[in-house]
Amino acid sequence: MSDFFYRPADGVLADVIPFYEDGEFKLLYLKDWRDKENFGEGTPWFLLGTKDFVNYTEYGEVLPRGGESEQDLYIYTGCILKVGELYHIFYTGNNFHYPAQGKLQQAVMHATSTDLLHWTKLPEDAFYAPADRYEQHDWRDPFVFWNEEAGEYWMLLAARLKEGPSRRRGCVALCASKDLSGWEVREPFWAPSLYTTHECPDLFRMGDWWYLVYSTFSDRTVTHYRMSKSLAGPWLAPENDTFDNRAFYAAKTWTDGERRYAFGWNPTREGEHDEGTWQWGGNLVVHELAQQADGSLTVRMPETVRAAMTRRAEIALREVVGRWEIGGEGEGISGGASATSIRAADAGESSEAAGVCTAAAEAPDSFAAAAAASLPSRCRLSATVTFGADTRGCGVLLRTDAALDRGYMIRLEPGRQRLVFDRWPRKGDVPFEVGLERPVALTPGVACRLDVVIDGTVCEVYVDDTVAMSARLYDHREGGWGLFVSEGSASFETVLLEP
Repeated sequence: MSDFFYRPADGVLADVIPFYEDGEFKLLYLKDWRDKENFGEGTPWFLLGTKDFVNYTEYGEVLPRGGESEQDLYIYTGCILKVGELYHIFYTGNNFHYPAQGKLQQAVMHATSTDLLHWTKLPEDAFYAPADRYEQHDWRDPFVFWNEEAGEYWMLLAARLKEGPSRRRGCVALCASKDLSGWEVREPFWAPSLYTTHECPDLFRMGDWWYLVYSTFSDRTVTHYRMSKSLAGPWLAPENDTFDNRAFYAAKTWTDGERRYAFGWNPTREGEHDEGTWQWGGNLVVHELAQQADGSLTVRMPETVRAAMTRRAEIALREVVGRWEIGGEGEGISGGASATSIRAADAGESSEAAGVCTAAAEAPDSFAAAAAASLPSRCRLSATVTFGADTRGCGVLLRTDAALDRGYMIRLEPGRQRLVFDRWPRKGDVPFEVGLERPVALTPGVACRLDVVIDGTVCEVYVDDTVAMSARLYDHREGGWGLFVSEGSASFETVLLEP
């Protein structure tokens, strides 16, 4: 069976180190069993293959962790490159026991392979943060690339300076090498005095622009990017400098030669509850990146994922609150308390209208909602939404009960120009799930498209193929779906698709 958001059956997937070759993305990833008693301590690298981000081949463990007395007990993030016929990986060797023994916790380490499956570690190439410039226990997440202009390899690292405000010492360190063995530590690549650290640095060029990608956990837990016409900077922040929200982290990018993708993970929550603490690791999420005319990047669903869900499900929408006009497939408009059933498209049917439901409501000073009884556990809900002036909110309901007393909301808020993830009932004095909201351009009378992809507890939302919002759906595992308008007016054209 296809798996839209991959997760190993016996653990979780954390940071992904992507590579592409021979028509397949080779995704090295950190695996955590979260079961020290049965699997021991530490994190190795596993290898995952995919051609479409829907079907995956698990190749198993390829870079084993070291023992408790070795530097790489925890093999943390790194990078991969191929030189000639030899593959190189540079990775973080992390041992939490070392500082108590007077040893450095983190080191950059090196391994090579001829087949991506069997790796030879080169402990003699390991090196540490220089004590005169950098804090000693933050020296990780190497990213290596060939700098054509300089005629040498450059390595970017997540590091911290020894001086400056304690929460603003994070920087992207720079090292250089001619042979991928010995490395010279140079002045920082970028030290903006903004964050505690810049995790998982990644760099790529698209057209005239260079893009620096990194993740932070000090002001927000999120993946950022900056852009520059030169490797020397300045590294400029676009208006929206993130790919996603709190539920998409440690993203690194790679290309198949035509399209570039960001590979991150949607974290689990402790106890599998909506109010549980966000955890390290979870399910793989892949976004496609697109460059705009001003150089900024937008995010959209990979076309292969969209194409994997094309079977239209039957829709039976009914009024719950307020007055609605509901129709579809060329039917007349129906109002009142009746339900309108929209037939699903038969196999091979060419009619674009089959399985499409239209609905509209006017609720200038109230709330209106229409709902359907069933929402598959794996599906894509696509809705084109057009709202009127001064509308405070509108969107879709997920896994709701018949009375709308529980469930989730994907809400467009035109007045605040944002998309938010909400759940009902909420706990505490909060307006929505803080940390999951996303900025989005919303204009009255101009249609926008919401695509909501659900697979189990993972939920990924895309708006107009430009904005992504990730979430988890734990407390409500079953229920229907619906449409709503809050203090305003909106019309919807909706289709529910399954694999």
